[in-house]
Amino acid sequence: MMHLLRERLYWRKRTRVPEPNLVMQSETQTESFARAGQEGGALAFLYLYHAVQITSVLQPGDRVLDLACGPANQLLQIARLNPQVHFVGLDASSTMLQCAQNTLAQAHIHNVELVQGDMTRLVRQEDASMDGVICTMSLHHLPDHAALCTTLREVRRVLKPQGRFYLTDFGRLKLLRTQRFFADDLRQSTQFTEDYFNSLRAAFSVEELSAAVAPLGSDVQRHVTVLAPFLVVFKSAFQRPMDPPTLQRAKEAFAKLSATHQDNFRSMASWFRVSGYALPCELD
Repeated sequence: MMHLLRERLYWRKRTRVPEPNLVMQSETQTESFARAGQEGGALAFLYLYHAVQITSVLQPGDRVLDLACGPANQLLQIARLNPQVHFVGLDASSTMLQCAQNTLAQAHIHNVELVQGDMTRLVRQEDASMDGVICTMSLHHLPDHAALCTTLREVRRVLKPQGRFYLTDFGRLKLLRTQRFFADDLRQSTQFTEDYFNSLRAAFSVEELSAAVAPLGSDVQRHVTVLAPFLVVFKSAFQRPMDPPTLQRAKEAFAKLSATHQDNFRSMASWFRVSGYALPCELD
C-alpha cells in the first residue's frame, strides 16, 4: 500500500526503457516464463482472472486471435473455459510456439491453432476475418509507440465490424523502486524476476495506450487499477452473461488454485472492482 500511495503522490513521469530482448528466443527465458504461468505457478491466479474477464466478451462459434500468446498458459485457461470458440495463437518466437504446442497437448486442448508471426504485421490474417482479438501482457514487448499504434491498426483491420477485443498490459509506474518491488514480490527465479522488472520498465503509459487504442472505436472501455496503473484493460463494451456450464468450469479452475493464489485472485478482483471493473460472476 505504501508503494501505491507513493505512486499516487509522485508527480514526475518515468521514461520508458524498451526491453533488451524484444523476442524471447532463449530457452532459459522461455522455460522460466512458462513455469510461472503453469497451474500452481506464480501467475496462475492472474491468468484465471483474465480468462474469466475475456470469456465475457466471447461467444460460441467465434474465431479469436491471441496476439503474442507465448507459452500458451494464458490461452490454455481461456480455451478451456470456451471450448466452442476457435483460437489462433500468434507469436514471433519459434521457441515459445514449441513450448505452447507442448502446453496445449499436455492439457488436451484442441480448439487452438498456433502460427508464427509479427503482431505489427498480421500478414496471415485477412481483413474482417476475426470475431475477437485478445492480447494479455504483451504490448510492452513492442519497441516503441509507433509499433504500438501499428499493432492496434492491424487489430482494427482484422476485426469484423462488430468484432470484440480485450487488451491488457502493465501501465508505466513512476518510481523505479515500485517497479522493483512488484518484480521481487513474486519471489521467482533470478531470470524471471529480471525479465519481469524489464517488462515493467518497458510498459507504455496509460495515455500512450489510450491513444493507440482509439482507432478501435468510441465504445472502448478502459479500466485501470486504483491508486496506480499497475494493470490497464481496454475492452469492448459488449458483455455476455456467463452460462451455467462455463461458470462451472470457471469455479472448478478457481478451486484448483492454492489458498494463497485464491487470495491473490480475490485481491486482484478487488483492486479492479474499486476502480469500477467488476468480475462478471462470483467463483467462491
